[in-house]
Amino acid sequence: MIVRNIEEARKTDRLVTAENGNWDSTRLVLANDGGNFSFHITRIFEGTETHIHYKHHYESVYCIEGEGEVETLADGKIWPIKPGDIYILDQHDEHLLRAHKTMHLACVFTPPITGNEVHQEDGSYAPAGE
Repeated sequence: MIVRNIEEARKTDRLVTAENGNWDSTRLVLANDGGNFSFHITRIFEGTETHIHYKHHYESVYCIEGEGEVETLADGKIWPIKPGDIYILDQHDEHLLRAHKTMHLACVFTPPITGNEVHQEDGSYAPAGE
């Protein structure tokens, strides 16, 4: 069994902050924990827009707190996001994530990430093992 506390995890390298300051993410479950997913609590900061395109990962995102919107770039559709909403990137959807009020999001990735990934210029993470 694994038990972790988010405040304790934020004092370690499990807290990853975007270089542009748009977000931070506490990686509570990672690939080296042995599961088939990773689990993060991510904060998207108010007034930011982040380009994301997970070409090699599926992600589901549940909004705990805050308000924003997600826009899929392929079709320009915009969905408002508020507490209680989930969006699922089941088609490797290239998207923009905007926070109107700082959002606290619970995120699940499969395959799991290692925790050392950084967004590439196109908004993606490299495939596992690269």
